[in-house]
Amino acid sequence: MSLSNPIANMMSKILNADKAKKAEIELHYVSATADKILAILKKNGYIGEISKIESGEEIIVKVKLMGKINKCGIISPHFNVTSDNFEMYEKRFLPAKDFGMLIITAPQGVMTHYEAKEKAIGGRLLAYCY
Repeated sequence: MSLSNPIANMMSKILNADKAKKAEIELHYVSATADKILAILKKNGYIGEISKIESGEEIIVKVKLMGKINKCGIISPHFNVTSDNFEMYEKRFLPAKDFGMLIITAPQGVMTHYEAKEKAIGGRLLAYCY
């Protein structure tokens, strides 16, 4: 199966399964960036355990769902953001101040906008979750 945007596909599957109150979801294609996004979602309590199973040439990623996601998705196009203009994008993609998170990619790696503010760095917006 060809995917035009594997991260968008992953976020959509997670959101749909979480809304359907499923306990676990299997993802059949996960990139390094998607791996980092999953780790951020886990670290922030949106999803549970993540396990990888190698099945021949394919890697299956099992993600435990916790029913804590109201909405998540990708931000496209990936807007450039500086450390002093996160608030504009928080208002655009999140329902309230300090509710949810933006996920960015920066030269220092993939992180939440809270971490980027703390480090006073900018980057490109990838996704959001609340």
